[in-house]
Amino acid sequence: MSEGMALFLIFVFIVAFIILFTSKLGLHPFLALLISAIIGGIFAGMPLTKTLQAIAEGFGLTLKNIGIVIALGSIIGYILEKSGGAVRMAESVLKVVGEKRSVLAMSITGFLVSIPVFCDSGFIILSSLNRALSKRSKISLSVFATALSMGLYSSHVFVPPTPGPLASASNLGVDIGLVILMGIVVSMPSVFAGYFWAVKYAKKFNITVTEDDSITKENEVLPGRFISFMPIIFPVVLIALKSVADFPSHPFGSGILMTLFDFAGHPITALMIGVFFSFFLVKKLSKKVINDWVGEGLKSAGVIILITGAGGSLGEVLKEIRVGIVFGDFLSRFNLGIFLPFVISAAFKTAQGSSTVAMITTSALIAPLLGGLGFDSQFGRLLVVLSISAGSMVVSHINDSYFWVVSQFSDMDVSTAYKCQTIGSLITGIAGIIGIALISLIVL
Repeated sequence: MSEGMALFLIFVFIVAFIILFTSKLGLHPFLALLISAIIGGIFAGMPLTKTLQAIAEGFGLTLKNIGIVIALGSIIGYILEKSGGAVRMAESVLKVVGEKRSVLAMSITGFLVSIPVFCDSGFIILSSLNRALSKRSKISLSVFATALSMGLYSSHVFVPPTPGPLASASNLGVDIGLVILMGIVVSMPSVFAGYFWAVKYAKKFNITVTEDDSITKENEVLPGRFISFMPIIFPVVLIALKSVADFPSHPFGSGILMTLFDFAGHPITALMIGVFFSFFLVKKLSKKVINDWVGEGLKSAGVIILITGAGGSLGEVLKEIRVGIVFGDFLSRFNLGIFLPFVISAAFKTAQGSSTVAMITTSALIAPLLGGLGFDSQFGRLLVVLSISAGSMVVSHINDSYFWVVSQFSDMDVSTAYKCQTIGSLITGIAGIIGIALISLIVL
């Protein structure tokens, strides 16, 4: 049996194992992910010590990026819920957009937020608003979660300054400004495909927000509209300003102002400030708020952090056994035109979990092939970058930390998350590459 076929079978077995043991037998996802990572390493012939090292490194690297962000986001979410701030936000959004368009509003909000903010962080920041809108509108949380997730995901992969499209553009020598402009254009089909998937399919799964109906009794008068949005809006603005400050043109200079924005706009600092603003949602700040409510928020974050880290462990093992590289090398033999970068990127993404890694690896692999593929012009290179971005959405599943953030913050079991998040990412990625292919027929 060839190495590629063996790795493919290992990959299929791991996916089947996790689905079976979590959905059918009730094994906790944290244990299922760690066990599957060990099984994957053993079956692929990795030394046991190296397998365990990869598990530890993957866990640490994942939580290094979003562990504290998850904890701070959970604190903000819990205080917003207990204070009535989330209810006030939901009322405000529904008043502006109307109850019938609240899902579309979250999809578009997600797209805008994830231009400067990583999709993981964006989902965490907006999850309390998602839950409040679901409760208020009586629409299943699965619908709001899927629409928000796909909106965030679309701009995350298509529109710099997130690192994936930036690195891809750099590897292929494409102007970043062009990637931003065209990325916004070609991401629209993905955003709306994700929205329609949410409202037409995700509604089949009834996830009811379980917060106590008396959520505002501890704070009989709802907080003001402005202060209710500040724990979410202020961190997003700070993170956006950091992204602008880090542009190659250095719009804020390279001195103390840039340093200030880099510090304040780091997700950890920005969400710490968000926690500070959330304290103003209650009339009287007490030990109950700054200790008990914070503690309860951290309790809910603990399980999410562990599951997300375990997902990172599995992703690291799959990377070490070279599943993505083998798939990419095999697919590069086929002349699929503009679909080739998409397919290779999708193989990397599906195999190892990270959209950023998929974009960086695929762009490095494709760069020497551009002339032979007929994409050596400036616009041809641009379309290849966008094709790689579309492929990096396909698909978000158990080895992707974003999969676990979405599922755990939306009360989805693994089976439901596969149907909403995983298939949704497949549909949005395909919608993106169809738009790119149509453009290529016109301009190339």
